[in-house]
Amino acid sequence: MEARATTFYALLLTSFQLLLTCHVTFAAGGKWDPLLSNVGISAMHMQLLSNDRVVMFDRTNFGPSNISLPNGNCRNNPQDAVSKIDCTAHSIEYNVESNTIRPLTVQSNTWCSSGSLRSDGVLVQTGGDRDGELKARTFSPCDDNECDWVEINNGLARRRWYSSNHILPDGKQIIIGGQRQFSYEFFPKTTSPNVIDLPFLAETNDRGEENNLYPYVFLNTDGNLFIFANNRAILLDYVNNKVAKTYPAIPGGDPRSYPSTGSAVKRTFVKALDTCARIKINDEDPQWTVEKMPRARVMGDMTLLPNGDVLLINGGSAGSAAWELGREPVFVPDLYHSENPVNSRFESLNPNTIPRMYHSTAILLRDGRVLVGGSNPHGFYNFTGVLFPTELSLEAFSPAYLEPEFAKLRPKITSPKSQSTITYGTNLKVKFKVSGKIKGPVKVTMVFPSFTTHSFSMNQRLLVLDNVKVKRTSSVFGALFGKSKHYEVQVRTPKSAIIAPPGYYMMFVVNENVPSEGIWVRLQ
Repeated sequence: MEARATTFYALLLTSFQLLLTCHVTFAAGGKWDPLLSNVGISAMHMQLLSNDRVVMFDRTNFGPSNISLPNGNCRNNPQDAVSKIDCTAHSIEYNVESNTIRPLTVQSNTWCSSGSLRSDGVLVQTGGDRDGELKARTFSPCDDNECDWVEINNGLARRRWYSSNHILPDGKQIIIGGQRQFSYEFFPKTTSPNVIDLPFLAETNDRGEENNLYPYVFLNTDGNLFIFANNRAILLDYVNNKVAKTYPAIPGGDPRSYPSTGSAVKRTFVKALDTCARIKINDEDPQWTVEKMPRARVMGDMTLLPNGDVLLINGGSAGSAAWELGREPVFVPDLYHSENPVNSRFESLNPNTIPRMYHSTAILLRDGRVLVGGSNPHGFYNFTGVLFPTELSLEAFSPAYLEPEFAKLRPKITSPKSQSTITYGTNLKVKFKVSGKIKGPVKVTMVFPSFTTHSFSMNQRLLVLDNVKVKRTSSVFGALFGKSKHYEVQVRTPKSAIIAPPGYYMMFVVNENVPSEGIWVRLQ
């Protein structure tokens, strides 16, 4: 992204989310692997932490889950219509390396909430429903399994339900919108004023339907925030509360924000949109370009992969988000190659067999796989007598770049070591080895781990670092005897926190579109 600061892309597919910038032939690829058949909860929200653990949670007031609280604990839960005393957990931590889970204790209702990682790697999670609507919560990564949720009463100034969070260059978070909240605020709270009106959210609110919840928010390279809601967007100078730019509506006028990620009227399940739209938001006269997708999709997730491709996964092809309103599961993931010519950007991949409908999630892992979970289109856990039972399983999708035939192209980073600290605006030497040949340019990418819920990956951001030079560091003789070839690529780290907010990123080396396993680096 450093080298592409003037070509910041926004991409909206059917209606679910907004992406930054983004090659390969049209052929089915990728592999699905079951991980755990029952993690105890339905993964409505997901966040990858810098110790390769994933925090997941659903909501606290719809009956017992399938996993007990630790140490035989129970909690009073007067808002639950099913169990006033609840001895089950509604949040878990998933250990990627060991493929195991442990229950966590969340005290207030996290239903349809939002969050982001702090610059020190701590998860800050805000809002929810009822007793959770004004709460903030933190979760600090640990390796001894002793960490748990910490709740902050009145952490918010306004009720935030279906809001969006984004980390800012100063390390604070901005929380935008929510049901009947046409404003934004900051966490931690600022002195004055902490709640600022945002008329754009009122203007994009369709009466009786809303269609502007979970607005799509991204930090632009000029320090302003790109905010999309319903079918249009603005560039917001949040410091001075001024609209720096107003973008045209997407052609066709269809709403593409929650809950109208599709449409359903009186149980007539209308086909979802089969178009996507992209825009270069820093152009002098930015305009949307609308493209046709391989299939209609609603309630899907979009995940940035380390090589810059975009994975479209999960969802249905009819109906909309919300309970019982989705139909026709989409089992086939699609890959979007943003740098390909128009009409050659989509590639259909191998299907899975599990419907992932409303309240499903997907996130990128450091090893390049995509973790997939969730799906609960019901007001309670419901496993029988319904079209799409509540889904408690976890599975992983491995993109084609992880297939054995590409092993010789796959780099392995040898330096810096994972968990290293890097600073802004400096030259960084990244050393790696590869058993095959390097025929083309090598790129180094950094991905900020997203907080994912309701078809939106908050804070999702991929940076392509300026490549200064590449040189081979191993001898020719070593390669002749079958040893891996060692290389060093010198890159320039992001110049400022506006380009890349401070925090933990996954860093990858990409060779011929095949990424290495990532390492964690802390940018500060």
